[in-house]
Amino acid sequence: MQIGFIGTGVMGTGIVVNLLKAGHSVVVYNRTKAHAKTVLDAGATWADTPADVAAQAKLVMTMVGYPSDVEDVYTGKHGIFTTIQPDSVVVDMTTSTPALAVKLTGVAHDHHVLALDAPVSGGDVGAKNATLTVMVGGDKAAYDRVLPVFQQIGQRVNYFGNAGKGQHTKMANQIMIAGTMTGLTEMLVYAKAAGLDLPQVLATLSSGGADNWSMDNYVPRILKGDYTPGFFAKHFLKDLRIALQEADRMQLDLPATKQAKLLYEAMVDDYGLGDDGTQGLIKTYEQN
Repeated sequence: MQIGFIGTGVMGTGIVVNLLKAGHSVVVYNRTKAHAKTVLDAGATWADTPADVAAQAKLVMTMVGYPSDVEDVYTGKHGIFTTIQPDSVVVDMTTSTPALAVKLTGVAHDHHVLALDAPVSGGDVGAKNATLTVMVGGDKAAYDRVLPVFQQIGQRVNYFGNAGKGQHTKMANQIMIAGTMTGLTEMLVYAKAAGLDLPQVLATLSSGGADNWSMDNYVPRILKGDYTPGFFAKHFLKDLRIALQEADRMQLDLPATKQAKLLYEAMVDDYGLGDDGTQGLIKTYEQN
């Protein structure tokens, strides 16, 4: 299949490489071409604009940074909808707002195109190893067409309903991750202050009820002083803000998630660590 992919960041790179390994032809666009070098070296071809991508592929997938980036990629002057072919499918894999997913689906239908919102979980490891969890909302007919492709990049794919439902599911995921990230950070701070052997603590907790994906994947990086992003802290903060906005709309109070947002705001806004991975939250404790 000829697939278009827009956004070759940490996650997008792993996904594109796996699409190429599965035998697809992939044409890519990224705001900074140098960041597409890995996928271009792996066999992807380059397009100069999102419009150029859409002109060449009837399945166009996007994974960019913020909702404003999503909107520009789709509806901007050189956006996907300026050249998209009828009967195509567009799949936004960015973690974005449910409302924007609904809006873009409406625009897609105006162009006789089907649309999915399909954010993922699993970080850089999941993207690299094709073990992502894919959470999908949007047109069911599009889901049925794209499912074989999703299965080539992820180990679990679930359809949740109409446009925006994939994004709502990702918000639930991020609410849960917020708790595990603050928990693993404070666990390490406490264990270190108590004079415990931290690798031994990790090995012990990983075999018991405290085990979780974030601890297993991020504590080893912290112990090595590795804060490279499997997922950017600034993007996680964006997600927490979206989750809390959606909670407000549903008249929900989520005090633990609010506290996690405050902690990540300190990390990103006060300490300037937004380009670190989410595990960099522990740096803010070390500086207090």
